[in-house]
Amino acid sequence: MYRIGLGVGMGDVLDAETDHGRVYRALVGRPRTRVSGIVERTGLSVEVVETTLRDLLDDGAVSELGGAWEAHSPAEVTEELLRRDAERQAGLRRNGLELEQLFRFVRRESGHYGALEVIDDTARISWTAQQMQRAAKEQFRVVDRPPYFAPHEYYVSQEVLQRERMDAGVVYRTIYFDSAFDDPLIGPNMARMMAAGEQARTMEDPPIKLLLADHDSAVVTLEAEGAHGVVSLFVRPSGLLDVLSGVFETLWRLSVPVSASRIEGFVDDRDRQIVSLMASGATDDAIARRLNLSRRTVVRRTAALFDRLGATTRFQAGVQASRRGWL
Repeated sequence: MYRIGLGVGMGDVLDAETDHGRVYRALVGRPRTRVSGIVERTGLSVEVVETTLRDLLDDGAVSELGGAWEAHSPAEVTEELLRRDAERQAGLRRNGLELEQLFRFVRRESGHYGALEVIDDTARISWTAQQMQRAAKEQFRVVDRPPYFAPHEYYVSQEVLQRERMDAGVVYRTIYFDSAFDDPLIGPNMARMMAAGEQARTMEDPPIKLLLADHDSAVVTLEAEGAHGVVSLFVRPSGLLDVLSGVFETLWRLSVPVSASRIEGFVDDRDRQIVSLMASGATDDAIARRLNLSRRTVVRRTAALFDRLGATTRFQAGVQASRRGWL
C-alpha cells in the first residue's frame, strides 16, 4: 500500500497542513469525488490536485475508478505506516551491524583509516564530544542510549555547555531511549534540557549511540569487544559521515515526539476509545455522541492526548498511540 521513501514523506498523507494531507482528508470526508470537487474542498489548483492524487495513488493511499477518487481506510493506512516503520528499523539495525564490522576492522588493522579514528580512552571521548559542541554552528544531533561511562561531573558541565550553545543559536535534537525518563542519571537532565529548548524524541531501542556536529564530524560509541569500557569511532567529513547523518534523520522520523512534561505510558479505556475514534477521522461532535460525553469534555481530553502524543493531527495521534501500544 503506502511506500515510504518515495515523493510523499511518511507523515504527509496524515498531515492536514500539507497538500497530500489536504487532498487525502478531503477524500476521507467525501467518497468518490472528482478532481473538481477536491479543488473546491481544498482550495488547491487543478495541477496541484492532479499531481498529488498521482502521488497518493502510487503510494496506495487512494484509488481511482471512472474519474472519481476514493480514499483508502485511514486505519489501514496507519497500520501500513507502522509496518513500514518496523521494516525501516530492521534495515537500520542491519546497517548498524555493518558499521560495527567496519569499526572493528579499522580498530584491528590500524586504529585509524583516513576519515576514521578510534578513541578508546573515556576521558578523551568526553572531551571530543564537548569540543564538537563548541565547534557546531547550526545544530548538534544526538542518539542517546547506554552505555554511560562519564563521571557525574561531566554531566553537570555538559548541561552548562549545552545551555551556552543553545543560547548561541545552536539547535539540539536528541533521540532518547524509551526508558530514559526512568533513568536516575538521564531523566532529570532530559527534562531540564527540553525545558531549555532541546528538541527531543524517544525510541524504544535506538540501534546506535551517536553524536553529530553539523555536517562536520560524528562519534559512534560502542561497548569494547572482549573488555570492559567503551570505544568510539570519530568520523570526519566522508561518505560514512553522510550515511550517519542519514541514519539520524531516519531515526528522527521514526521516533516519538515528547514534551518537557513527562509523557506517561498509561492511558485509560475512555482515552483509548477517544484516540481510536480520532485516528479514524471522527470529529469532536461525533466522538461526543458515540461515547455519550459532552463536547467540552471531548475537546479537553483530545487536547490533552495531542499534547501527550506530540501530535498535530488526528491521524498522527493514531499513529503515535499505536506505537505506544495504546490501541
